[in-house]
Amino acid sequence: MTHPEQPGWLRDAVFYQVFPDRFRNANPAIDPEGVTAWDAPPTRASFFGGDLAGITEGLDHVQSLGANTLYLTPIFEADTPHRYDTADYLRIDHRLGSLDDFRTLVRQVHERGMRIVLDGVFNHTGEGHWAFRHVYAHGERSPYADWYSVQEHPIVRDPRPNYAAFAACPYLPQLNHANPAVQEHVREVALRWLGEGIDGWRLDVPFEVPSQFWTQFRAWVRDAHPGAYICGEVWELATEYLQGDMFDGTMNYPLRTAILRFASGASTSAGFGDELRAYLDATPAWARPGMMNLVGSHDTARLRRTLGDDDFAIRVAVALQLTSEGAPMIYYGDEVGLDGGDDPDNRRTMSWEPATWDQDLLAFHRRLLRLRAETPSLTGPGDAVVASADDLLVRRRGGPGEASYLLINRGPAETHHRIEGFVASTAVDLGSGEPVPWSDELAVPGRSILLLTGTVHG
Repeated sequence: MTHPEQPGWLRDAVFYQVFPDRFRNANPAIDPEGVTAWDAPPTRASFFGGDLAGITEGLDHVQSLGANTLYLTPIFEADTPHRYDTADYLRIDHRLGSLDDFRTLVRQVHERGMRIVLDGVFNHTGEGHWAFRHVYAHGERSPYADWYSVQEHPIVRDPRPNYAAFAACPYLPQLNHANPAVQEHVREVALRWLGEGIDGWRLDVPFEVPSQFWTQFRAWVRDAHPGAYICGEVWELATEYLQGDMFDGTMNYPLRTAILRFASGASTSAGFGDELRAYLDATPAWARPGMMNLVGSHDTARLRRTLGDDDFAIRVAVALQLTSEGAPMIYYGDEVGLDGGDDPDNRRTMSWEPATWDQDLLAFHRRLLRLRAETPSLTGPGDAVVASADDLLVRRRGGPGEASYLLINRGPAETHHRIEGFVASTAVDLGSGEPVPWSDELAVPGRSILLLTGTVHG
């Protein structure tokens, strides 16, 4: 196994995922015809008018939360609100704004000391992509005929496509990655937007693409932009993608599963420890800082819905997420309690009325992200469940030397826990933000989350 040098900024990165059509509408002049009212329930076809200027306007909120890296779902010309059906990788979608709007966003992100990562959808295009349209019109005479895997010409879309399509969706024809022209086009796209100042790529469904293509992709990116981040959307344990020749990290769905099982009560403290060890054993130590640690995304039900509107369970999940090694990723609106079920309901519009926000949950995120930024043991190596009894979970981060302990008591009654050889310099109840009295025999109130930082001796 090789041990590549990851972008150094990942160790302190906190991602904030934005679904551009649903975040903020700052320029109604470019709204699509028939735009949906901002607070209406979403459908798969709804355009709400969110735009790049709105994301720029929302940077104060993102930064005040404690996030420092934007991850935007696709922003290139497409036919749907989600834009995973690319029509032109080299053009900003006209409903989101102009190239100048994009450059303004990138400039303001960087002026704040923040970074920005884009979604790269290179497994498939949309049926509106200019190459696919040409093949549709001209069949095997088209110079792009080999860009896609077509069984026979002419192209037939319905009732079943006679070409390879992602998830058998006719509007998502898959690219032929063995074709040098396709490889060159993706290389051009990747380097074009890195040249415009983006700081990396999140790669959609990379498991659908031959692994040697991603080895090529890494070489293209690293040669031109050594500090760029490369993250793959992988839902399983991702060992094969983290051998040093493809990705810096992946979207950390296995850790998400472990966190949500514990937070919901579906697993015990010991069970969480077992699942955490399985994830750590499968993930090379060098890659862990680059893992994108999430508890919700545009592909899952909202955190509030997943945990049954249980405020304490939500805070348990967030605490476990934000104290994990790797880069936390907050899905827009989760920090203020935005609700929503499965797609498309998980893509509701962001509310900008503070009166509608869960202010306690927002304060919880801000408090813990501030502590994370101030505490090296929460961003460095070293992670273990060191005690698990009934409803008490004790997680140690860091050590020997400087270390942090997260203590979660899911039960209703106070319990006590002794931490041998540790002296706390700070001890905080994350729910209230108030300090708690420190002693070797620590009292952990019922349904509480405590964070201790200090020194391990011996």
